[in-house]
Amino acid sequence: MRHPVHPARLALVLALALATAGCSAARPATTAPATAGASPAASAGATTLISCGRRATFAQPPERTVALDQASTETLLALGLQERMAGTANLKTKIPAQYRAAYDSVPVIAPKIATSEQLRSAVPDFVVASSADLLTADRAGTRDELGALKVPTFVSAVDCPERNPAGTTPFELLFSDYENLGRVFGVEKRAAELAAGQRAAVARARQEAPTTTPPASVDRPTVVFLYSVFNGMPYVAGGTGLPSEMSGVVGARNAFDDVKEDWPEVTWEEVARRDPDVIVIGDLSERGRPGDSAAEKRATMARHPVISRLAAVRQGRIIEVPGIELDPSVRSVHALGLLAQGMKDLGHAR
Repeated sequence: MRHPVHPARLALVLALALATAGCSAARPATTAPATAGASPAASAGATTLISCGRRATFAQPPERTVALDQASTETLLALGLQERMAGTANLKTKIPAQYRAAYDSVPVIAPKIATSEQLRSAVPDFVVASSADLLTADRAGTRDELGALKVPTFVSAVDCPERNPAGTTPFELLFSDYENLGRVFGVEKRAAELAAGQRAAVARARQEAPTTTPPASVDRPTVVFLYSVFNGMPYVAGGTGLPSEMSGVVGARNAFDDVKEDWPEVTWEEVARRDPDVIVIGDLSERGRPGDSAAEKRATMARHPVISRLAAVRQGRIIEVPGIELDPSVRSVHALGLLAQGMKDLGHAR
């Protein structure tokens, strides 16, 4: 059984602990090359990282990292960094089997979104999050507040695309996270292997996509990604999230590409108006909220007086994927593979 960390200590304890952390033994950090998200080291043996507009220099790899959500936790575990983790929080679904043993060795500082007190109780020397909204005054604390305590923060590049080179895709931003974290922790080879393996998975999915229509053609099959149903209303993938890139990879088009949000709430009537060729259901059964499971979503569509008439529903042109994998994470290429295979099974492939 895993035990929670002790109650929050005073910020002074954190500051003192961080002041002495630099004396602990650690592998030497490598100098970060000048690529997107990283800049040349400020001094010999140090690594400088620019994350979402904020610069941090590491004299040595962090020893007490806290991951504020499941996606960042699984990224660190995929890089084999569990021994460098002092805490994790905000688990939404079960940890995949390949990471379970490593995850069990990391303290859980909060079952939901971590507060500032819970974060500081772990005495972190580095904080990692997949989204900036976890680092606010009413949650884990702002990046400025943590910076004042000499605690550097990392936010996934996927959550601040405006600070990255124009045209960089969400998948490439995700892979850059692996590479930048690999530099900070001195595990560049492991990070490169993870990024290369996932790039290859994207390439395989792209190779099977149909090539009979130009990439920009509106005649490509359209897809609606149904993430959740809350109070009877559907939440679908908009044009700014990873599912839009997934659509393009498999030769399709997200039917809600014109909505500049990740997961907008829409109406069933609007879904019907766009009449998608395929509906992708995000199964969130493990989260356990009403309407989360794929079975519930199928039942809702089958009994809806308008949606039930769609050809995609009547003909069963529905693909199920784990809902959590539609948000950027090390698992997203698995959802992409399921989407590619599902499109192939429906005849939308070479």
